[in-house]
Parts: sequence; C-alpha cells; structure tokens
Amino acid sequence: MELTDILDKDGWLKLEQDIYERSGMRTRVYNVEGIGVTGEGGFCNKLCEEIQSVPKAQTFICAVAHNNLAMMARNSREPVIEECDAGLVKIVVPIFVGDEFVGAAGGCGKLLEDGEVDTFMVNRASDIPEERVEELSRTVETTRRGDVEDLADYIAGRIVEIVAEHEKR
Repeated sequence: MELTDILDKDGWLKLEQDIYERSGMRTRVYNVEGIGVTGEGGFCNKLCEEIQSVPKAQTFICAVAHNNLAMMARNSREPVIEECDAGLVKIVVPIFVGDEFVGAAGGCGKLLEDGEVDTFMVNRASDIPEERVEELSRTVETTRRGDVEDLADYIAGRIVEIVAEHEKR
C-alpha cells in the first residue's frame, strides 16, 4: 500500500501545511523509502536550507536521521523525538494501516532550549566552514521539549484520523 492510496498528494500537503502552521518546523510526509510524498516543504531556518543544498550533508545528516528515527518509530509504533547529528530536534510519527507500515510524518529544524548546533559535525559532513555554520545557526529558533511532545501527539492524532477515514471507504 502506498501513502497516496490513503490520501491524495494534496491531502498530505494540507497535513504538512497544518503542521508547519502549528509549529514553524519543516514538515514532511515520507513513504517507506524515506522519500517525501508531496515534493514540497520549505525550510524553517537558513542552516537547514544550506545543509540540504549540499548532497553530502543531506545524506549524512538529514537522511541518516530520518532513516534511523523512522525505523525506531516503525518498531515502537510510537512517535519518536530525537536530535539529528546537527543537534536539531526531529519528530517522526509512524503511519500504519493495520499492521502495515506505510510511511512517516513529522517535522524538524528547531533547537531544543537546552541544545546547541554541533558546528563541528555540520562542518565535517558538509564542508561548510564552521564560521558560516555558526552564522547560520543564529537563524535557528528554539523550542520547548513539551511543545515538541505536544506536536508529536497532534501529528499522531491526525494520522489516526486520516487512516480511520481511509478505512471507512
């Protein structure tokens, strides 16, 4: 089963926009291969935008974080909240139809209040000079862990609603 069997691309895009409006985080819905379903998704800070523009960095920071957290979410069947290697918070909520894992939804790109951007790691993974990483880090907003947990619960609730609506058809 594909995510577009549950909801069309525009429906998933509306969910992404809803999550973004609530959180200001970069939001995406991913299929089981870790590919975004909508092809949309802006950035919530200049650091993530620059990281994503460097294929090596996107692979070693963003893709690794998503794949690891998606596997954790798949195995636990629960939302997962962790930091990527750059030090930014990432939420991954699994999407199941019955017992079949069909993808994940979530957000990323903010810094927990007690966190910090790992400028050394970003430099090593991207070849972006550390001074530039420090400069771009100033565009990263902070958030409270409780707010991130509330967002994860909200996303999980919306996923339950979407799957339930699909199952009624």
